[in-house]
Amino acid sequence: MYDIESRFRQIRKVMIYILFLNLAVSFAKIAYGMYTNVLSMQSDGYHSLFDGVSNIVGLIGIQIAAKPPDKEHPYGHRKFETLASIVIAVILAVVAFEIVHSAFDRFGTGSAPEVTVISFAIMLGTMCVNYGVTTYEHKKGTELNSEVLLADSAHTKSDIYVSLSVIIGLVAIHMGYPVIDPLVSVLIALVILHAGAEIILHSVSILADESQIDIDEIAEVVRNVEGVIDCHKIRTRGPPGNVYVDLHVEVDPDMTTYKSHTISHIVQYRIKENFDGIEDVLVHIEPAHTRSI
Repeated sequence: MYDIESRFRQIRKVMIYILFLNLAVSFAKIAYGMYTNVLSMQSDGYHSLFDGVSNIVGLIGIQIAAKPPDKEHPYGHRKFETLASIVIAVILAVVAFEIVHSAFDRFGTGSAPEVTVISFAIMLGTMCVNYGVTTYEHKKGTELNSEVLLADSAHTKSDIYVSLSVIIGLVAIHMGYPVIDPLVSVLIALVILHAGAEIILHSVSILADESQIDIDEIAEVVRNVEGVIDCHKIRTRGPPGNVYVDLHVEVDPDMTTYKSHTISHIVQYRIKENFDGIEDVLVHIEPAHTRSI
């Protein structure tokens, strides 16, 4: 289990490592794509370049998110990480638009690209790098409960399929069908838009405080605590790994304040023990016979 400072330090380390790999991959594809006039290869390179840009955005986001709670932000700054994920998705949409624009320009000019053995070597090499990156990033994102790493790993995973489509396009161009080049570019744009939409949907659910844990499962755990008669008004919110829970717990109206306070601590402990990623549990104790529904 990572503490907050260690968690963000680990995330930063992963993102800096991924940043350098993305930049290396993107420059290779863009440079050789321009040299051979292959639009789909250039588009894939820009796709990878903006992976690097999204890494930088993510680094800024987690730097802010790592700040401890303060007077203005008593719940901490964790949602800034989620906001960084949304910025990544917006960047993806801009990239997709530019790729489609370039593809339609190519339809108009009809210029012929050149395909070489080096073209295939670069694309296959970058596919291997992307596979390693997405596997490592998803593993660390799951381990650290990081929306930024998981969002970026989903994006990088799409790079593999994009690169595969570019290779198919290179084969078609080599066989005498240059029109496939801009068509593949449009396909890349659609893949990018899909990745961005998934990131936004996930991020919005967190920002809108969507329930994170089944309340019936929480109720079952709480009702098994000795001294608890019932519980209700159970709510959960927050990103994975940083979930806040609040609930009302009913106890015997004749119970002493000290004992009811002890029960509230036991309830907090049991919830944290049975569910992963709980940041805090707020328990409101009330006498059973005055419950208002």
